[in-house]
Amino acid sequence: MTSRSERHQGGLGRGLSALIPTRPTAIEAPTEIPLARIAPNPYQPRAEIAPEALAELAASIAEHGVLQPILVTETIDGYRLVAGERRVRASRLAGLERIPAVVRELADHDQLELALVENIQREDLDPLEEARAYRQLIDEFGFTQEKLAKRMGKARPTIANSLRLLELDPEVQAALAAGLISEGHARALGGLPTDRQARVLAVVIERELSVRQAEELVRRLRQEPAAAAATRGADAPAVDAELERVEGDLRTALGTKVSISRSRRGGRIIIEFYSDEELSRLFDRLVGGTE
Repeated sequence: MTSRSERHQGGLGRGLSALIPTRPTAIEAPTEIPLARIAPNPYQPRAEIAPEALAELAASIAEHGVLQPILVTETIDGYRLVAGERRVRASRLAGLERIPAVVRELADHDQLELALVENIQREDLDPLEEARAYRQLIDEFGFTQEKLAKRMGKARPTIANSLRLLELDPEVQAALAAGLISEGHARALGGLPTDRQARVLAVVIERELSVRQAEELVRRLRQEPAAAAATRGADAPAVDAELERVEGDLRTALGTKVSISRSRRGGRIIIEFYSDEELSRLFDRLVGGTE
């Protein structure tokens, strides 16, 4: 049976010609070249390849061969890989000595740009790998978001949203790369100041919140400081910094609006809920259930 990875590559192979216009040339027929003479692609956007997926692809190649040729450019010492990193690694794992390849003459700048664009299109990149590749095209090749969106066949807001992932707290980025949260969760957490994202991330993971629930949690946390400031009034003294910190920690831990008010002999904590289900959740959270 053909692996998912091979099917994925074959299905996207025809999209490159629409992305990068080329002068009419003779049909580029694949030729077999030695794997040992292929140097790696210095602009490979994929940070890691899962060993399980690589083993699956290697097993498919051992049985059926390489169904989609790789793309290389010729160098003095051999070849430089432009696209097909997974197929090269899997072929080596399968014990092959040669691999079908299309050899294309490219200037260095064109080669690197093409490598990035084609790999973004062909490879099953995770959201952060894709965002880093977009950033590289912008920083090193002078793309604007509009030009990049047109080249990739995507809407400009899609590119912008992808790039915002690179501004997230490192812990949020790590959770996204590990698959602990989705891209939708990450975008929701991006609505908070960076120094608050990691604490809310822990709540999202612990409670297994949906994207919609995470968005609602972030909305409440963002509204609360503004509401508190409006209640105090312009001339009222600011809330004690430590009290405000405790209030913020409680909002994060409970996932709902929490307010603390002090009096001369103590004070009160107000915890709000918006449904019977939320009341039950808060009860379990505070009491810890009964035996």
